[in-house]
Amino acid sequence: MPGRLPSVSDFPSSVTASVTPPPASHPPTNILLLLHGLGDTNASFTALGRNLNLPETACVSLQAPMPLPFELGGFHWGDDILFDESSMRMEFDTGFTRSTRLIADEVIRRVLIDKCGYRPREIVIFGFGQGGMAALAATRSLLPSPSSSTSSSSVSDNELKELGGIISIGGPLPASTTTSISSSPAAAVKSRTPVLLCGGSSQTLVTASALSRTKDAFEFVEYTRWRKVGDSMPGNREEMLPIMQFFARRLRSRRGVPPGSVELG
Repeated sequence: MPGRLPSVSDFPSSVTASVTPPPASHPPTNILLLLHGLGDTNASFTALGRNLNLPETACVSLQAPMPLPFELGGFHWGDDILFDESSMRMEFDTGFTRSTRLIADEVIRRVLIDKCGYRPREIVIFGFGQGGMAALAATRSLLPSPSSSTSSSSVSDNELKELGGIISIGGPLPASTTTSISSSPAAAVKSRTPVLLCGGSSQTLVTASALSRTKDAFEFVEYTRWRKVGDSMPGNREEMLPIMQFFARRLRSRRGVPPGSVELG
């Protein structure tokens, strides 16, 4: 059975989310989970979901769980707030324990899979900056360990190894996540969730070591190096093309499929 369109009331009160349905007459075959960047709110990515207007895809824009201090406005995905001493800019990688629990357990498992009936393969995540880091950390955490039990879930351990995909703009797998799972029995197992990682040609968080770290944890990683400074959101057709191609490969379609049909393979 296909999943049903989520509603805001499906999410626990601790989660701030907005839901954008697919285009008119399209079934909500896929879920695109949108994770904003450091210091933003879910409002900007709610607008992004509407602008993308992807076929058969409902968009869920999540807000990071922690507000910025000093009345700066906006929210962040990290466990802490740290500043780089040389630039006095906020650090991106400050641990993702809290956001991993929110994204992987409260949203993906309990709401999208158990309540709304989606399969992991029908869930795609788009994250920007720190939101991309949170997406990768949360997806990596879905790999089962021998001591874990998913008997109360409607999906198998094997299914949880592969979501529909992750698009991360300027957000590699956090080093803090790698450290926390290095001694885990599941550490040697790579996630089968395909990843598209995009970054600028300079002043980027997607360094050679960060890319290698991401490839060590995910089996399929495609890297797009933009010809621009920094890791800003795509600003033209050329930068958007690999993202739309990724959507075309990974988003599923049920249009024209007779009711009651069974997918093979």
